[in-house]
Amino acid sequence: MRMYDLILKKRNGGKLTEDEIRTMITDYTNGSIPDYQMSAMMMAIYFNGLDKDETLWMTLAMEHSGEVLDLSSIKGIKADKHSTGGVGDKTSLAVTPMVAVCGLKIAKMSGRGLGHTGGTIDKLESIPGFSTDLTPEHFVNQVNDIGIAIMGQTKDLAPADKKLYALRDVTATVDQMSLIASSIMSKKLASNADVIVLDVKTGSGAFMKSLEDAKALAKEMTEIGHGAGKVTKAVISNMDQPLGRAVGNAIEVREAIDTLNGEGPEDFTKLVFTIGSQLLIASGMYDNESDAKAALQKVIDDGSALNKFAAFVKAQGGDESYVYHPENLPCAKLTVPVVAERDGYIKAMDCEKIGLTSLILGGGRVTKESAIDLSVGLTIEAKVGDYVKKGETLAVLYANDEAKAKEAGETYRNALTIVDEACEKQKIILDMI
Repeated sequence: MRMYDLILKKRNGGKLTEDEIRTMITDYTNGSIPDYQMSAMMMAIYFNGLDKDETLWMTLAMEHSGEVLDLSSIKGIKADKHSTGGVGDKTSLAVTPMVAVCGLKIAKMSGRGLGHTGGTIDKLESIPGFSTDLTPEHFVNQVNDIGIAIMGQTKDLAPADKKLYALRDVTATVDQMSLIASSIMSKKLASNADVIVLDVKTGSGAFMKSLEDAKALAKEMTEIGHGAGKVTKAVISNMDQPLGRAVGNAIEVREAIDTLNGEGPEDFTKLVFTIGSQLLIASGMYDNESDAKAALQKVIDDGSALNKFAAFVKAQGGDESYVYHPENLPCAKLTVPVVAERDGYIKAMDCEKIGLTSLILGGGRVTKESAIDLSVGLTIEAKVGDYVKKGETLAVLYANDEAKAKEAGETYRNALTIVDEACEKQKIILDMI
């Protein structure tokens, strides 16, 4: 088949066959199809879309464009969770040891942060010695031994997606719903878990700004999961303000540990219990949310979730003493309060700007090659719906550079809208698919 004919077919609104899509992805991955022809195909898809079948076939083709993890030797139900990215999102650090204690096997691949969103691996690496550079054998053995392992994404996992995303990024074809869903799910399917729970963010700090778009993406991804034979659920969560109180790397690890001690922020704790309960229900371990959440509360109360996190850290080369003494984690030398310039209620928080605040301090990457400062970040003292007085602390910045702290403080202050009228506090869970 000629790529020209496939481009023409999709440009004219036709439906591609499974064989056509598989051949196209295979030939593009091995270099037989040039970028300019695939660019034309991406633009044709952008305008004419993919139907449910085409989206599944595209995802499966990308999944099988490289290695698929062999988890067959892991005993029990393998589960994975994925977040579409946000500010202050340290959910994996808390939820994975909790469900692992309950009996689920967590064999997870995670990424690093880029731009205003943080990465799970960066946060974990703020624990001295911790490494996600695991061999496949170590990865599988660790999951069998302690129920949880997290490693970095390998270059051989869904290589077609990496190549296609780079092309879409420079041809204005990133924001097409089926292509977004296919990109995310190709990597999740290649990770080969039995159960997948998706945390789809919506709001000012998320890729999907509107609830309607977030629901559409969640629906597409769950349909792909079901089509691939995986039990797949999605939670729609609020990213119109940062999750929890901590934004950074080491500082977010501390907040996750606080949560494993039963002392986490209300919104973050609620999301952790919601994601965790959906993982347990999807695995067939519990029939309802009430029983699943009770099981999660038990592993917090008896300390077993915290101990599991410590065992996980130790297994991956980290110093487990930091789990029990998080105050020893890296901490910046400067503590700078950001204060309110007027009385009033916080009506809105531009979550992306707050993520940028951490980036300015050095807690994130501008490019993939950027070095990050694991010790910097911020804690949020007032959120949407809270009343603040002039001079009251809105947030505390942790910095190693006075000039960066000053710029970050202005950025944070400009991210907040303060009004005279009372405002409602925001919900964290907006829907479930």
